[in-house]
Amino acid sequence: MPLTLRKTLKVTGYTLGSLIGVAALYLGSALALSSIPVEKKEPNAPADVTVFLHTNGVHTDIVLPIKTAQIDWSQQLPFANIPSQDSTMRYIAFGWGDKGFYLDTPTWADLKFSTAFVAAFWLGSSAMHTTYFHSLAPGPETIPLHLSQAEYARLIAYIQQSFALDASGQVQHIKGHSYGQDDAFYEAHRVYSFLYTCNTWTNNALKACGQRACLWTPSDKGIFRIYGR
Repeated sequence: MPLTLRKTLKVTGYTLGSLIGVAALYLGSALALSSIPVEKKEPNAPADVTVFLHTNGVHTDIVLPIKTAQIDWSQQLPFANIPSQDSTMRYIAFGWGDKGFYLDTPTWADLKFSTAFVAAFWLGSSAMHTTYFHSLAPGPETIPLHLSQAEYARLIAYIQQSFALDASGQVQHIKGHSYGQDDAFYEAHRVYSFLYTCNTWTNNALKACGQRACLWTPSDKGIFRIYGR
């Protein structure tokens, strides 16, 4: 075998081995750290507000009542921004994620390698996806959480701080983009990566309001496992 070919194969082998090692380390860390629970800070706190933790099997959302005594989300995120403009909706789901992935991948069949690569390695920007519901019921993919007013206030602050505001302090609606009749996208802070995913954002939302969460997780499976699902 020529020396040049041996060197090429050796470098290729080292490269593949390194990639496999990094992938194994990432998956092992994700499994281990997502299995370590962060317990609810105030187990005896009053149940003033019911919110929901929801998954579509890959991506998690935090779902809140649109109107409570503490906040009316429709004032900041008007119904006029969703195609249906249905003002009878009662719940709003918040899901943070990579902007390019959100806007360019309405279904998994639309996923491109370039989109996934940019999202995974800190090369894109982020967006907040809001989806509106008339009702929501507990189930395998939807977990109710009962928060005190103080806990809910912290959750409100966490979500609001995730939006990227314009010069006048208003949210920035990404016009012309929605998956259906009852959702809208907005500009958001932070950058998505394989270390900080949409589910990491949700997990941190749970920590922010003192609910059970994973020490760290990139996936919805870790969060739902903590809640016995």
